[in-house]
Amino acid sequence: MRIEKIALNGFRNYEWETVEFAPGTNVISGQNAQGKTNLLEAVYMLSSGRSFRTRFDKELVGFGYSEAEILADVYSHERAQTISIRLRPGQTKKILVNGVKKTASELSGQVNAVLFCPDDLNLIKEGAAVRRRLLDNAISQIRPRYAEILSEFNKLYEHKTRILKDWREKPSLLDTLDEFSDGMARASAHLIRYRAAFAARLNEAAPPIHREFSGEGEELAIRYTTVSTVRDPFASVREIYYDICEHQEKHRQAELESSQCLTGAHKDDLEIDINGRPARSFASQGQTRTAALSLKLAEREIFLAETGEYPVLLLDDVLSELDPRRQEFVLNRIGGGQTLITCCEDDEISSRTGGKVIFVEKGKIKV
Repeated sequence: MRIEKIALNGFRNYEWETVEFAPGTNVISGQNAQGKTNLLEAVYMLSSGRSFRTRFDKELVGFGYSEAEILADVYSHERAQTISIRLRPGQTKKILVNGVKKTASELSGQVNAVLFCPDDLNLIKEGAAVRRRLLDNAISQIRPRYAEILSEFNKLYEHKTRILKDWREKPSLLDTLDEFSDGMARASAHLIRYRAAFAARLNEAAPPIHREFSGEGEELAIRYTTVSTVRDPFASVREIYYDICEHQEKHRQAELESSQCLTGAHKDDLEIDINGRPARSFASQGQTRTAALSLKLAEREIFLAETGEYPVLLLDDVLSELDPRRQEFVLNRIGGGQTLITCCEDDEISSRTGGKVIFVEKGKIKV
């Protein structure tokens, strides 16, 4: 799986640029604020139809442009494909694969990408939302149905939250509260099964990588947690749904009093232990960085096992945040697939990878 060529028109700070990528390692070099991450952002959109930096497509359209377009030639699933994404403020994005219209969820699976950026180094220490985002981004690419359910869940959550915040001024809103609660419970049941299954795969793939990475025989363990009344997250959707309804019934009054949704898949988390102790509380900075990298490299291995192809690996200025030993470990683990690495112009990484170097300056690409 690889991106062979990408053209950007009016995307972020790119007026009109085209670049061809090597099938192996590509180093995107340049000073800060020149457009390196923007290029990775465009590549990532080929895998999900959305940005990893903003929720709003209008922010992707360059200043002075009425629309932006990403056009790419990719090779995946043993065939050449062309993907086009057109963005126009105030309108739904237009996605075409080989000239056929697709939704963002349908785009998932055409190209798989694993992104690792500096913020992900805080994956272990940050709140549950960042770990849910890891699950959501990964599962959506290999299970398109998941992306659809997640989108529906988020809409239900937003509606229910508004009801809980406004019902005192408009008591009639409570007439639809139970309907939204039931919808969230049904969607949550599906999301929980998907997430539990993926977390179990992470718990198989990440510990061996972490053990090798740490060089000290450290043991990593990953455990998925969800609504307390869910007895078995691997049970049938029906059983999980009934368990969630039980939790909802117990917490309905508390939701009304707190004006918050207390039941649903938005409460999920990954508990990560190192040597039997919660990493979030007890791990050193070095240990948490090693654990975060192990999770991302494990995600890459899961994609390979699932699709038979390595996903495109996007490393956004992350190697410069690592010490030389961790840099070397990552560089030795990225063979076999296509990798795009951004780094500063004077960084030694470009000379150590032996890959194709692409220089970016003020939205212009030079090879």
